[in-house]
Amino acid sequence: MKQTYRSRVAFVLGWVWLAFVALNVWDLIARYTGKSSLIALAVLGVLTALVYVVALRPATVFTEAGLVGRNPFRTTFLPWTAIDDVSVSHSINVQYGEERTLRLWTPMSSARERARAQRRGVPKQERGRLRTEPTLSKPEQAAMEAFVGKTHADWVGDQIRDRAESARRRDEAAEPARVTWSYDAIAVVAAALVLVVVAAVI
Repeated sequence: MKQTYRSRVAFVLGWVWLAFVALNVWDLIARYTGKSSLIALAVLGVLTALVYVVALRPATVFTEAGLVGRNPFRTTFLPWTAIDDVSVSHSINVQYGEERTLRLWTPMSSARERARAQRRGVPKQERGRLRTEPTLSKPEQAAMEAFVGKTHADWVGDQIRDRAESARRRDEAAEPARVTWSYDAIAVVAAALVLVVVAAVI
């Protein structure tokens, strides 16, 4: 079963930006005024390419065969058995092969999110005699304790580690890691550069 993890905020804002660009391109074509319209199109093209490679393309994908890390200009496929170790700081870093590291762009944890996760483990001080908050059941308490101090990136890192260990226990054959260029991102950037050249020349 395929699971995809990405920054929801960046993904939503990226699509909002694309809708904004579509409306503006239609307006610029309908009211074409020469060089000024071309310059505006070039600026929109450059910003759209940036939004695509930074906000829309990056994703961390779990498949049955392995981990797929989609970064701005490269896609890395790691079979689960090829993963040696996983560490999490502000990003998830996956060690594989001969001391090689795949840095996943999503999900990332900000300092604010990590501080909020740490505060979850601090018991709230009760004031007065009456308790206004409901008492947690044992399963709810256990779930809360399991996530104390952990961000979404920590949780995804744990999932990667667990899957890699499960694959090694099953003695699955280790396939080689594959790193390929992201031709869609390269095409988007190339199109933006063409718009810039056209706007500068004409």
